[in-house]
Amino acid sequence: MSSIMKNLGIDQLSVAQRILLVEEIWESIAETPEAVPMTPAQREELERRLADYEADPKAGSSWEEVKARLRGQS
Repeated sequence: MSSIMKNLGIDQLSVAQRILLVEEIWESIAETPEAVPMTPAQREELERRLADYEADPKAGSSWEEVKARLRGQS
């Protein structure tokens, strides 16, 4: 276990509490996406996917459809 976790007392939290903490940390990162660096290749891929979506917004599957396929329900 890292010294940061011990110093902050995170190692004393239950698994459920640590999961909630991770979610809160992730949400705080998502609030400032410009602070997360992207490589040129990642930016190109993101732009390509956005262009594909804008060309045909109805293409692809909804999240519910994807989850159902993954669970073998489709």
